[in-house]
Amino acid sequence: MKRKINCNIALFSFGGLSYGLIEIIWRRYTHWSMVLTGGLCFTVLYRIFKNLSNIAMWKKCCIGSSVITSVEFLVGCIVNLWGKLNVWDYSKMPANLCGQICLYYSTLWGILTIPIALICKSIQKRFNF
Repeated sequence: MKRKINCNIALFSFGGLSYGLIEIIWRRYTHWSMVLTGGLCFTVLYRIFKNLSNIAMWKKCCIGSSVITSVEFLVGCIVNLWGKLNVWDYSKMPANLCGQICLYYSTLWGILTIPIALICKSIQKRFNF
């Protein structure tokens, strides 16, 4: 039990810090909610990919895009719409939903899933989480 908790903390921390760094590189800043979002997404994707290790990469990309977009929508509704923190706004992007998610970034999340899946596989082999 303690090992599983430590593994989840390590996965969450890695995902959160990595996503925060990606945000800083992409947008020149980030927000604490994005670190939490990245940690949650990475942990969930790690667990999914561990159980579905033999599926095709394109399927992993579809799963990754769906998971990240869903979490982003949930966090966006809480942080941006309800909390009025205005961390991001996709309302000017085509094919957006409530300004919180859009097709462009959902596609990027699918592409980002390629290195995520490879990192998950590497972590699984090295640390056997």
